[in-house]
Amino acid sequence: MEDQHRQDRAIIRELIENWVVWRDTAHWDEFRKVWHPDGRMTASWKQAGFEEFIAGSHDLMERGGSILHLLGGTAVKVNGTRAISQTKMEIQQRDRLDGVLCDVSCMARHYDFWEKRDGRWGLVLRETIFDKSRIDPVILGEKLCIDEQLYNKFPAEYAALAYLQEKIGFSVRPSMPHGWRGPAVEELYRRGELWLAGELDKPWGPASDSFRNQA
Repeated sequence: MEDQHRQDRAIIRELIENWVVWRDTAHWDEFRKVWHPDGRMTASWKQAGFEEFIAGSHDLMERGGSILHLLGGTAVKVNGTRAISQTKMEIQQRDRLDGVLCDVSCMARHYDFWEKRDGRWGLVLRETIFDKSRIDPVILGEKLCIDEQLYNKFPAEYAALAYLQEKIGFSVRPSMPHGWRGPAVEELYRRGELWLAGELDKPWGPASDSFRNQA
């Protein structure tokens, strides 16, 4: 049993790594293999099925925008054909703010719901938990004027990322899970444990409200 758990955890870790490589290099056919057909993505700028997430990512890249990901440690729990994982990661986005080229970095965590179907592990839902963010002009000495009203619309943990994304045309959720033990994070953890125990048919929750009409 432990050998099977070890093998399952290794497969899931590989899928987590593949997600980052294939998404950030626009290898969409390979990226699709990480997901199950009903898989859904909850990011700051997009809450949708993974095909819509692919389309949005592709459009951003086509116009010269850049969102990249760096991975840290991963913890995986497996129970039969269900699993949850949490991965520390960093989001890096570059774009222009009022003519100033800027970099935003955001420390965050991917919280994933996995299922093994017909012998294949795949991603059913990816949620994002935000920890802290910052914004910097790429060229030293350029001045960036911040709209404080817009910036303060979002929790501090992802305000810099949300600010950039709103300014370039995305609609960002002001209620994404953030911090170590906030209410939205606790709800997500509770949902993860129910999923792992086989007590949920679908893992969607309050942070995935836009999915409800698609279910």
